[in-house]
Amino acid sequence: MDAQFIPKAVEIVKQAVIADNNDEYEQALSLYKKALEYFMTGLKYEKNDKSKEAIREKMGEYMKRAEQLREHIEKSKNAKDKKKTVKSGVPDKDKKDKKKDDGDKDDDDDSKDPDTQKLVSALSQAIVTETPNVKWNDVAGLEQAKALLKEAVILPTKFPQLFTGKRTPWKGILLYGPPGTGKSFLAKAVATEAGASTFLSVSSSDLVSKYQGESERLVKQLFELARAKSPAIIFIDEVDSLCSSRSDGENDSARRIKTEFLVQMQGVGKGTNGILVLGATNTPWELDPAIRRRFEKRVYIPLPDLHARAAMFKIHIGNTPHNLTDRDFEELARRTEGFSGSDISVLVRDALYEPVRTCQTATHFKKVRTDPQDPNKWQYVPCSPADPYAEEMSIFDIESDKLKPLDVTMSDFERVLASAKPSVGPDDLTRQEDWTKQFGQEG
Repeated sequence: MDAQFIPKAVEIVKQAVIADNNDEYEQALSLYKKALEYFMTGLKYEKNDKSKEAIREKMGEYMKRAEQLREHIEKSKNAKDKKKTVKSGVPDKDKKDKKKDDGDKDDDDDSKDPDTQKLVSALSQAIVTETPNVKWNDVAGLEQAKALLKEAVILPTKFPQLFTGKRTPWKGILLYGPPGTGKSFLAKAVATEAGASTFLSVSSSDLVSKYQGESERLVKQLFELARAKSPAIIFIDEVDSLCSSRSDGENDSARRIKTEFLVQMQGVGKGTNGILVLGATNTPWELDPAIRRRFEKRVYIPLPDLHARAAMFKIHIGNTPHNLTDRDFEELARRTEGFSGSDISVLVRDALYEPVRTCQTATHFKKVRTDPQDPNKWQYVPCSPADPYAEEMSIFDIESDKLKPLDVTMSDFERVLASAKPSVGPDDLTRQEDWTKQFGQEG
């Protein structure tokens, strides 16, 4: 099994079972859905057929329990709504009449069949509606990708007069590249900067159901919801888990999901005006050719260059006290060739812990003044046993407010760099670059 995703999924399932047993059903449902996402991603990298079958069997069990929890939560909410109606003393019929008088559009929802309402409700719970606080400036490098997304999302909303006649906005953009290069982070920036646009973020587990025919109906309802909230952006992370290449021995349900995606992205019948489908994947070669064609722009998100890596170090260290100079940041960028944005983030977090480790392992501390004008204001800092002012003690012998935090230094990064390794190998990069030469464009 994959060393990263499957064990993580199993751990999340354990948490879900605990929440389930404690009657914390909403939390359990959220954890089951999260675990299914990890299982789907891990399944993509699993090579052993027996292991794949075992994973699919477990996924079926967890998906069944998630469906049961969702139905239970919906019934509980409906029961509460009925109690509120009885307490208010206003019959349902009178309320509907009042909605008609007020010109309320909710009557359209009442006219929908119960199954459709159930699907819309399920999607509404799954879709991420909150807007992340990520600005364009928070994304280091990737200028071409940012320019394309501004062209596809921001300009049509702000200047619709520019997009008339045959000049229409892009309807499908695929962000692909090695893991950890910022594809999902770019999507968060789009969600923040889009403003008037509705951002609908879904995962594969939100659109896959064990019931016959429900998965493709969920896909259809997703696009219906986007049309109703137009202009809208549909973001699908790890899109290859839903839209991989079709094969002869493929499960019939998976084939129907892909077919529905093809129909909806093509806009047959109702069109896709005002909808942008934004996909992200680490393995673009696994996408079905027909899906690949519907992503009109396919943008390669490469590993960060020298300038972008230096900017990432500054962004990740943030306002943490440090004494690094611009030259130090340039040196760190030079020594992390081949590192992804995610690798740099982990490296910086590790370096930020070095002052804590220094304090934890120190055997001697000395007093230093924190205010030169006031001799009564002082704190302890680690020091060498040979220091004339050294006092033998451990960090746990010091009162919490008497320990002075150490600034992060270049030597802290030196120690971390000695054991840091990039997560993306040369073979992975070669395959990404070969696919770019054939189907994509540089980001």
